[in-house]
Amino acid sequence: MKENFKSGFATLIGRPNVGKSTLMNQLIGQKIAITSNKPQTTRNRIQTVLTTEEGQIVFVDTPGIHKAKNKLGEYMVNIAERSLNEVDVVLWLVEPSTFIGAGEKHIIEQLKKVKTPVVLVINKIDMVKKEEILTFIDAYRTEYDFAAIVPVSARNGENTDELVKVILQYLPYGPQFYDEETVTDQPERQIVAELIREKALHCLQDEIPHGIAVAIDRMKMEKHVMHIDATIICERDSHKGIIIGKQGSMLKKIGSTARYEIERMLDCKVNLKLWVKVQKNWRDSDFLMKNFGYRQDEY
Repeated sequence: MKENFKSGFATLIGRPNVGKSTLMNQLIGQKIAITSNKPQTTRNRIQTVLTTEEGQIVFVDTPGIHKAKNKLGEYMVNIAERSLNEVDVVLWLVEPSTFIGAGEKHIIEQLKKVKTPVVLVINKIDMVKKEEILTFIDAYRTEYDFAAIVPVSARNGENTDELVKVILQYLPYGPQFYDEETVTDQPERQIVAELIREKALHCLQDEIPHGIAVAIDRMKMEKHVMHIDATIICERDSHKGIIIGKQGSMLKKIGSTARYEIERMLDCKVNLKLWVKVQKNWRDSDFLMKNFGYRQDEY
């Protein structure tokens, strides 16, 4: 074991859309968490691993903490809140603002219940003037006793090196959990499903995305080509028509953009076939949620 090597777990929390997945992808240097400007994109805990000379940080990305509206919502909130006590350091990501709204106050209430050190990460500093950052820091400092406050830009990587140093300060000394090559413990099928869902979110209109899931029906390598059959599940017949599009144009667009990303990730040629199926109210069915990979018993 290396002398003075640190290793431990950090969790990223924050309201939907503050840039948690973008930050994780920036830190790891690879695309693992899906990113979208639609809220509640991340549904499962994603473990990613960053190994440096000084230590190894295992990031657990949780769904955004919000008020639950259905079974899927409850499941996401439970995972987010439970993970706060299971890690060595909590990173709370916020947007640069002096206004601390009801959503932030809800998170502060949750944080007051845990003993884990909390680092406030003020994201999107590339969107504001430098001199304003101090006012944002002051506004949050009065609300909670943070272990540290680090302003960053997840999009362009500004000050993320400093954030890594701060995280390492709060990790215990110990051996690596994973070898240097490991960047995630997500199974490939799951990442492929999430990439397809990301592309669907980017291509579709606002009213559909919350109600879609992606199931991988087949994933098989034949003659150096990965053959993937996947089904996009939606909640309404009217949504099915929109996802397919005029003469299949929307489904084709989702498929080609997803295929490009999957080929980059798997480093091989991909033959991707997509279908669309309606499953009414799947987000309120325990059985269907298990089917689509959201297993409550694992957490």
